Amino acid sequence: MAVIFEAKVCVNEGDNWLIELKDTVDGKIMLCNNLEELEANIEALGEDYGGHIDEVKWLKEDDVSEIMMDDLRLKMAEHREKIETDRGGEAITPLVNEEEQ
Repeated sequence: MAVIFEAKVCVNEGDNWLIELKDTVDGKIMLCNNLEELEANIEALGEDYGGHIDEVKWLKEDDVSEIMMDDLRLKMAEHREKIETDRGGEAITPLVNEEEQ
């Protein structure tokens, strides 16, 4: 059984974004107003599977504006940089070796 979560970017009140996190195995849904909540909720849902998550699929509602997506992308880049700094500069996703392609 593959453990797949869906993270759907939605429009919240006041033209802000939020992320609806769904566990596709049991249908449980959690709303995340920021990336810190998303990270905590992914960890909480992942506990049911021993911390093993095969994939997080990203989706967005049609009414999510490019400005909202740009804001989210910026916050994600900042969050990634903080994680990598906390890990001593180690990348959180390995880079593809061009020789392996």
